[in-house]
Amino acid sequence: MTDQTASLPDAGPVSTRPRSRAALLKRLADVVCLPASRINAFERGMTADLLVEMLRDAVPEEREKVARRLATLGDMPGVLVRLLLRDEVLVARALLENSTNLSDADLINCLYHATVEHRRLIALRRGVSDVVADALVDMGEPVVIETLLRNELVRFSHQGLENIVAATRDNPNLIPLLLKRPELRPSHAYVMFWWSDADSRRTILQRFAVSREILQDAVGDVFALASAEGWQDPLSRKALQFIERRQRNRAAIAKSPYDSLEDAVASAQSGMTREVAEEISYLSGLKPMTGAKIFTDGGGEPLAILCKATGLPRAAVRALWRGLRRPETDSTGAISSGLERVMTVYDTIAVDRAQTVLRYWNWSLSSALTPALLKAIREGDESAVDEYSVPQRAAMLALSRDFGR
Repeated sequence: MTDQTASLPDAGPVSTRPRSRAALLKRLADVVCLPASRINAFERGMTADLLVEMLRDAVPEEREKVARRLATLGDMPGVLVRLLLRDEVLVARALLENSTNLSDADLINCLYHATVEHRRLIALRRGVSDVVADALVDMGEPVVIETLLRNELVRFSHQGLENIVAATRDNPNLIPLLLKRPELRPSHAYVMFWWSDADSRRTILQRFAVSREILQDAVGDVFALASAEGWQDPLSRKALQFIERRQRNRAAIAKSPYDSLEDAVASAQSGMTREVAEEISYLSGLKPMTGAKIFTDGGGEPLAILCKATGLPRAAVRALWRGLRRPETDSTGAISSGLERVMTVYDTIAVDRAQTVLRYWNWSLSSALTPALLKAIREGDESAVDEYSVPQRAAMLALSRDFGR
């Protein structure tokens, strides 16, 4: 959006301005600030109108003085608020930094008609509401979003956080700040994982790779009920697949050309092909879309998650790494930094937690891919995000660029 800050004319150097103007501006501001016991609403409004007319032709220093005087006013006339908040930063700062009585409507009006610095000052305010925060995020300015994320008293809506998650793809410096926010949900973190750096990925796994034990205890008897019904209900079947302890797909073995998942991984070691990747995915209880995302990931950490979640040994990580033609050693003959990092992930994450991550990826990247979502992904139509469920939105964010290649 083009900045639309009001351009108010200069009235000449301070030395040439009559003292009466400064005195009159001060007195009018004093009258506007009188308590309700001494001035009624009509008198205050009349004085505010006169003050506005004078301020339009006043110099910035004069307007700043008036703004400072009015900053403590509990019920500032709207015409004055709009004029001063849209003024240049020197003037607006007095209100944005010192007035605690600006309404959300005042702030939103300002942020849509002022500069980036105005919006940054709004983002610095104590207790920024989710409505104002969402409007600031919608402007798409990294410096403002960064300021919001650093402000511990800002409230974000779920949609606002999703918009920031989407913004982190082009602004990775926002990721560490976003990961510190208590409002961040697994649905956000697991999607953001795909374009995070190694440090942020480690943080995501440490914070969001949670155990499903409490869910397993809560619905343990439901598995028997669903089985007795022949797993006919697709909604309960999908949820129970996420919760269950078993990761591998036993039914896939009967249809696979491989005797086991280990056999498929051993075959991949000599060179990963699309067919082998799909078989590993099926045998691991994953959709091919999820497997493709794991095998093409640049960092490699998802390989460790896959192996740990499916009960594969540590050597399987190296086998897949080799099959993907990634360097196993550096120039000195030592293990490459990338492989070492991935091995560390395998060693430090528990099986149940690795399954949580893997199943969430499978849920968000595969089960949500409806024809409408696929069309939106291919067209990069992230503006239609409200039409989709949480896993659908996750898939859109994670895959939209992949489909454009």
